[in-house]
Amino acid sequence: MRNSFAALLMLLPGMALGQTMLTGDPGLGAGSLGGPGPFRWNDEAALAPTAAPLGNSILGDRTPGAASLQAVAPDADVTLPARPMDGPADDAATVLADSMVLQGDRTLIAAGGVVVWYQGARLVASRIVVDGPSGSLTIEGPIHLSRPGAADPDAEAVLIADSGQLDRELQDGIIRGARLVLARELQLAATELTRTGNGRTTTLRQVVASSCQICASEPTPLWEIRARTITHDAETRLLTFDHPQFRAFGVPLAAAPFAVTAPDPTVERRSGVLRPEFRTTSGLGFGIKLPYFVTMGDHADVTITPYLSASRTRTLELRYRQAWSNAVTEWNGAISRDDIQPGETRGYLFGNALIDLPRGYRLGVQVQTASDRGYLLDYDITEADRLWSGFTLDRVTRDKLFFGRVGNYHSLRDDEDNSTSPAQVADVIWQRRFTPGYVGGQALLEWSVHAHRRPSDQDREGRDMARASVGLDWRRSEILPGGVVGAALAGIDADIYRIAQDSDYDDLVARVDPMLGVELRWPLIGGGGGATHLVEPVAQILYSPSGTDDDIPNEDSRLIEFDEGNLFSDNRFPGWDAREGGLRANLGVTWTRIDPTGWSLALTGGRVLRADPERAFPPGSALSSTRSDWLVAAQYDSGTGLALANRALFDDGLDLSRNELRLGWLRPDLQLSAGHLWLDGDAQEPERPEISELVANIGWQIRDGWWGNAETRYDFDADKAQRASLDLTYRNECLTVEMGVSRRFTSSDSVRPETSLGLSVRLGGFGMQEDLPGTVARRSCLR
Repeated sequence: MRNSFAALLMLLPGMALGQTMLTGDPGLGAGSLGGPGPFRWNDEAALAPTAAPLGNSILGDRTPGAASLQAVAPDADVTLPARPMDGPADDAATVLADSMVLQGDRTLIAAGGVVVWYQGARLVASRIVVDGPSGSLTIEGPIHLSRPGAADPDAEAVLIADSGQLDRELQDGIIRGARLVLARELQLAATELTRTGNGRTTTLRQVVASSCQICASEPTPLWEIRARTITHDAETRLLTFDHPQFRAFGVPLAAAPFAVTAPDPTVERRSGVLRPEFRTTSGLGFGIKLPYFVTMGDHADVTITPYLSASRTRTLELRYRQAWSNAVTEWNGAISRDDIQPGETRGYLFGNALIDLPRGYRLGVQVQTASDRGYLLDYDITEADRLWSGFTLDRVTRDKLFFGRVGNYHSLRDDEDNSTSPAQVADVIWQRRFTPGYVGGQALLEWSVHAHRRPSDQDREGRDMARASVGLDWRRSEILPGGVVGAALAGIDADIYRIAQDSDYDDLVARVDPMLGVELRWPLIGGGGGATHLVEPVAQILYSPSGTDDDIPNEDSRLIEFDEGNLFSDNRFPGWDAREGGLRANLGVTWTRIDPTGWSLALTGGRVLRADPERAFPPGSALSSTRSDWLVAAQYDSGTGLALANRALFDDGLDLSRNELRLGWLRPDLQLSAGHLWLDGDAQEPERPEISELVANIGWQIRDGWWGNAETRYDFDADKAQRASLDLTYRNECLTVEMGVSRRFTSSDSVRPETSLGLSVRLGGFGMQEDLPGTVARRSCLR
């Protein structure tokens, strides 16, 4: 049986919804659907672990897929007025000035540091004249009009001008020498500004727009848009440019003889053209992607992306997303005609859906299909080489778990034949945790059914299997004298198999595997110099009747791990087809030091002793003999972002059979994740080659505004890289440039090595910015 009831499900895969206009993609509505996202194993306690968390899925076949579908909060249909409407129409304004003069009981003149507060708006000027009969204001600058009391001041517009005339509500009027600042990003400078519609519509004439810093010493911005007029609608949050002209460093580069609209910096979702992407690959040549985003209300959208390259490909990509109150879905696909496979239509379709059902059930749907693996790599879609399509149904409560799935696998690997690999697969698992009434402790009851089918009708190669299982695990712990924690363990598993199209096995096979055991733990705690030390020696003695399981083919337990997570486990096989048997002892000790300055160090060591070798483990593996290899694992956490973990397996002669090193370092200017895996191979067994691989990803702040990201996967045994990439991002206050180069070195009959170059540019001030690592280079004006 599986060793942990708490293994929550990574549900039906999908892709996270949520994008930003003109920077990535606009997000949909609705909150996070169906509870938390993908389940992650919590960090093990400081003391020795008790279970075998080999993965975050209840199944051990590593079903492929992406993260669980999610959606963000919906956009509300709200009109954004230029002033709050919660006060009476005739309430009074507050005026603060160095001097105020009332002329003829009709005209008020305020001068010297004038500040006016009215209905949430604040006006700062050097002099104002208020006409009594009309209530209009004649203002002398410099003028500063804003709403500091707004719910989101950063998203509000700020008006700066030389002089102007406004109505008594400080909304409509004419402003001269005006500069409008939107969301503290986009600046619009004009000779004249007119506000109408109670402050809803602002029209600027002979205007220049830019989000770049402009200094007196360098008055020319990095880029600017000039237009006859620019109109800003505060309700729709749209900017309309009449006959715009785009300039870079003061040089005209493009112009349009018509009106162009764009979202202001507060917009998250709006129909329109998204940021174009330029891409050059060795297989497709130079090309451009120009995505067009279409909103379909607050809860649905479509993205259409034509991809054209120089006489190499004609591709149309589509993405559809929708969220309901109890469901969310996303579908991605593309269709292509290219020179890589002339005369053939290539493409792919990936679809996901997650639906909340009554009584806490969740239904998942996934579709994954592709014309060939090379297509997924050529068009930078995914590196997946096995696709799964099907349905899942699950429900998790405090003491019960239900999971079911049915679907089809399709392999894109050159060395795998889909006709002789398990294609159609079905699983049902039900677990319940309870406390037995007479013996106490904790018990776990499990029922499960599994079936898989191979399309081939040939004997042996087309073997089909079905299995029904029931298992019961029980554990009771007591504190013994001296602080020793003792536990009694018991379990029983029963299976019945139906095996078809394989003459080497009987059609029906049944088995029963009981297990008994005891466990002693002695947790000790001490301290010195302010540090806390935790030590826990553990000893387990387990017995199960020995069995070779030669009458059952091993389909789901071929990959066996031995680490600190399953050192104290009664069964290290990840599936049902093989189980540990015989008399054995799991021995180990864990030591943890927690320093008052914040860093900690944990060490775990141990091994497994057996009365007889376990034949079910592969010969020569770390667990195959009567004495397993020694397991030593260390974990270090600096408390300031640096983490190290190393796990090693070696025999009594200190000859290593496995070593795994992981490094993580997280700082504002550095993000490092790296790992090295070394496995000792056997020259006599081709299935066990020596492995020595390095995987590393590093992002670092090169200098102010520059962020670099490098990734590599290197095979030391083959003395060559499998893939490598380098990406650079430059950001200042008005421009984001992303560029990158990547190289895939692997090759096969359907996949060839490829080099890819990418470039994209985004202008700041149009649509909400996305969060990126690193700093932003900002120009400062020195006086």
